[in-house]
Amino acid sequence: MTVHDLAGVSVLVTGGAGFIGSHLVDALLEHGAVVRVLDNLATGRLENLAHCRDRIELVEADLRDREACRAVCDGRRVVFHQAALGSVPRSIEDPVTTLAVNVQGTAHLFDACRLAGVERVVYASSSSVYGDSEELPKVEGREGRPLSPYAASKAMTEELAAVFARTYSMTLVGLRYFNVYGPRQDPEGPYAAVIPRFFGACLADRSPVIYGDGEQSRDFTFVADAVTANLLAAGSTETGATVSNVASGRRTTVNELARAVAGSLGLVSEPLHEAPRTGDVRDSLADLTRAARLLGYAPTTDLAAGLSRTSSYYSSDAVGTLP
Repeated sequence: MTVHDLAGVSVLVTGGAGFIGSHLVDALLEHGAVVRVLDNLATGRLENLAHCRDRIELVEADLRDREACRAVCDGRRVVFHQAALGSVPRSIEDPVTTLAVNVQGTAHLFDACRLAGVERVVYASSSSVYGDSEELPKVEGREGRPLSPYAASKAMTEELAAVFARTYSMTLVGLRYFNVYGPRQDPEGPYAAVIPRFFGACLADRSPVIYGDGEQSRDFTFVADAVTANLLAAGSTETGATVSNVASGRRTTVNELARAVAGSLGLVSEPLHEAPRTGDVRDSLADLTRAARLLGYAPTTDLAAGLSRTSSYYSSDAVGTLP
């Protein structure tokens, strides 16, 4: 199977009403796949799927419901596992729930895939698994110690995938996302990611808040590139358990980001600096050698272009009033 072989293929997208998941649903429909979505709507939003609701099957259920996982995997050839409880700060405040959703829930799903005879599972991992490793760029196989329960949950997800591959001869492809951003990313709430937070602040005429000195750096990845990586993973010929970085391969400081977000809106904004947050890594930059070799992945959207497209979304009337 390749990216172009998805026509008529029955797929499941967990977390399909969420930010990345809903963009993936759009792409799968464009390729002619038969799409079923599982989402408990804890962080996903029905409006993300409103434009295609009549073209998908939506099941409102929780990964922690073992029987629901079995039911939604039945008859699926490929499963895209995007559902998770994200946010490092959230996981530090409530580690038990993060671990229950991201580890136990994933175990339920992987087992359901085993029982249903799913051909391939593509699942979302995270750059947070590199933890306290200071090496740049980040290379698969050179991980440090996790710095938060969220990071630990993603490291455990990768271990689960490896065990299921070895024990049951399954194929599971992990994608380590690096700071994905773009349209539909929620700017609200205490656990919002940095780019939507910055857009929300600028559009509300507030100073964006930077935790620390702002010289910490991230590898920001436009959502369309993350979606492409999923499609490539579905069509790859690798078997067993593999994991690859998915990123832009470029590093940007948070100070630079704040200026770029304001600039994309035609504004100038002076950030406020607060104390660094527990669990945040200092620097992040992906090596994309393995992703290119195993998946044929190469990013196509740089930060300026991605912020421009994201700015148009947050500035549109369809988004409504931002906080």
